[in-house]
Amino acid sequence: MSHPLPSHMTAITAREFGGPEVLCPQSLAVPSPGPGEVLIRVAAAGLNRPDVVQREGHYPPPPGAPDTLGLEIAGVIVALGDSVSDIALGDQVCALVAGGGYAEYCLAPAAQVLPVPAGFSMVEAAAIPETFFTVWSNLFDRARLRAGETLLVHGGTSGIGTTAITLAKALGAYVLTTAGSDEKCAACLKLGADLAINYRNQDFVEAVKTATHGKGVDVILDMVGGDYTDRNLKSLGNDGRLVQIAFLQGPKVAINLLPVMLKRLTITGSTLRNREIAFKGAIAAALREHVWPLFEAGKCRPVIDSTFPLKDVINAHRRLDEGAHIGKIVLTLES
Repeated sequence: MSHPLPSHMTAITAREFGGPEVLCPQSLAVPSPGPGEVLIRVAAAGLNRPDVVQREGHYPPPPGAPDTLGLEIAGVIVALGDSVSDIALGDQVCALVAGGGYAEYCLAPAAQVLPVPAGFSMVEAAAIPETFFTVWSNLFDRARLRAGETLLVHGGTSGIGTTAITLAKALGAYVLTTAGSDEKCAACLKLGADLAINYRNQDFVEAVKTATHGKGVDVILDMVGGDYTDRNLKSLGNDGRLVQIAFLQGPKVAINLLPVMLKRLTITGSTLRNREIAFKGAIAAALREHVWPLFEAGKCRPVIDSTFPLKDVINAHRRLDEGAHIGKIVLTLES
């Protein structure tokens, strides 16, 4: 340690599984970084849907990760573990973590730490890691989305959705999206989507068919699953790729394999939290190379819905549960 740190910190844990009301502050020991780790004094922490699933008891932390919620943070480096290079005490950074983000201090693998982009606030920086790591890995690594191709994003006003829209547009894709109200559709268009489909009063399969003149889209990013799956296959064009990253309607579906064969479709998906540090570090390096220049040129930016102080985490989770948010919800901590 380069200077004295407090022995204990405030962190948010769930005293039992359930709704937002189970979240509570707890005094925990400030952790010390091990080899390849850094300790960050947290200034802001992003909320994500996996936090809700963990709170409800359906998404346990991976082995070795803290029970404290929170998968992304921004703050200042206050301690370095052994074998850490290219990071210095006092650096302002953001990081993807496997847990522990809703706290005054948080450990992060150095490979998953990135500098706060020039001109970004800590709140904006905290809204980057979870969604940008996820979107980059799935759309550009797994689905090989290229400039000039057409992307369909379901849930365009979610944290993942807003990230996918803004990043895909910045990299030259034509973007269609679905959302659950006219207000949310308007927000998607404001972010740069070329077409926003209100799924409550429009059939997205028909809307996609019309928008693409019957060709279908090249890539679909889906977090719904269930009965969307067969409709997604109908919406894909030849050599299309369906990327599944969640399943709000459930993981088990019956599909017609004929269009998969006839259109040479690829169905893929992934999770991120349990992947090894080296894998996440490779995504971090790709983001630093390809996305950080977009941030610093003003071509792409995380969308912030609202902020809440750490002590108001229950209301922050209520906002997330209600589903009315557009973009990211971020917790803030006093410096």
